[in-house]
Amino acid sequence: MHKSGDPGADYLRLNVPQKSNIMKSTKFEALGLSEPLLRALRGENYDQPTPIQAQAIPHLLEGRDLLGIAQTGTGKTAAFGLPILQELAENWERPAPGKPLSVILAPTRELAIQIGESLKALGRHTPVRHTVIFGGVSQKPQVAALRKGVDIVVATPGRLLDLMNQGHINLEGIWHFVLDEADRMLDMGFIHDVRKIVAALPADRQTLFFSATMPQSVAGFAGSILNNPVRVEVTPQSTPVERIDQGVYFVAAADKKNLLIDVLNDEHLDRVIVFTRTKHRANRVAEQLGRASVSAEAIHGNKSQGARQNALRRFTNGSVRVLVATDIAARGIDIHDVSHVINFELPNVPEDYVHRIGRTARAGASGTAISLCDPGEQAYLRSIEQLTKQQITILGGEPSQHEPANNNRRQQGKPKRRSGSKRRGGQQKRRAA
Repeated sequence: MHKSGDPGADYLRLNVPQKSNIMKSTKFEALGLSEPLLRALRGENYDQPTPIQAQAIPHLLEGRDLLGIAQTGTGKTAAFGLPILQELAENWERPAPGKPLSVILAPTRELAIQIGESLKALGRHTPVRHTVIFGGVSQKPQVAALRKGVDIVVATPGRLLDLMNQGHINLEGIWHFVLDEADRMLDMGFIHDVRKIVAALPADRQTLFFSATMPQSVAGFAGSILNNPVRVEVTPQSTPVERIDQGVYFVAAADKKNLLIDVLNDEHLDRVIVFTRTKHRANRVAEQLGRASVSAEAIHGNKSQGARQNALRRFTNGSVRVLVATDIAARGIDIHDVSHVINFELPNVPEDYVHRIGRTARAGASGTAISLCDPGEQAYLRSIEQLTKQQITILGGEPSQHEPANNNRRQQGKPKRRSGSKRRGGQQKRRAA
């Protein structure tokens, strides 16, 4: 919704079409959505569906299972949320305590909150009720909401399973089951919890499976829970990597802190996410920036939910210039107008690099990504360039003698700055984890 791999051998068993027969619609009205939902979309100034929405919504309104392959920021939430809201609203009865009709699983608290906020906005003119449940906070308000009765539960796997085991929620009557960011879910070790949740669902249900990537392990799991799904795969007209100016400094690990502060002295870096590999490093970098008079907050899995939401709020409204994050924030957080992403430490998984730098260049905008690469990370850099099929511009320093230098690299100045970058407050965005 516009605002402001090889699947592996196991996937072949899915027996789904490689391309959708649904033509791209130019207006939401053409997709068969009800007037209350169209009114909510107009209220949000949405009139043109994204490709995944245009392709998925007609199939979902017909009750089909769906395998959606699309990156974060392509409009997946509305793609599955609108059809679910429509069916529940058209058949609405007061929900029974602890017996929802739809469950949406998300890998992180921030993403669950973001989905909940989207459902609230899109379903504002319907009687459909929802609640969001996740760990790290008291379960009492969540249990109270379930007792009152809700149609939709948006949840992280661990807390949902806890409440199921305690008898606070029963999934035997589920109509819709959504697994969002499935690859991230499996990467974070939730596979066993997810399998237990799936085992508690009725066989007669509609299942929606969304993933940014489709490695063999994810494809095999999809094949085990989907029933003759339609496949919708969205390839952006230009990938985030192609829209982002990327540069790298070769620097000793001990010198990264001072280099980061020097880079941030440029006032054009007005809203920046700095990525580290560990929670401890994120805290340390945020503290070091603070001592250098650079306003910064750290966000990672050891932070309380309140602290994480407060950090995101302050970053979004411009009170804090730099958000220092682990890969908890690489997916699910949708903050517009991030001018720069800085990799204080390169990720050891090249796909994580793509997700990280994708926090800038949102909604078709351009952006800048800067990486600080010490000698021990040069192998990671090579893997990233192989994945993205791009050479990253050298901004300073030289590759270690222990690593083969690439004579074809471009030695240039800083990546071009994003013009017209403004610090905008207002919209409180959310999370990834």
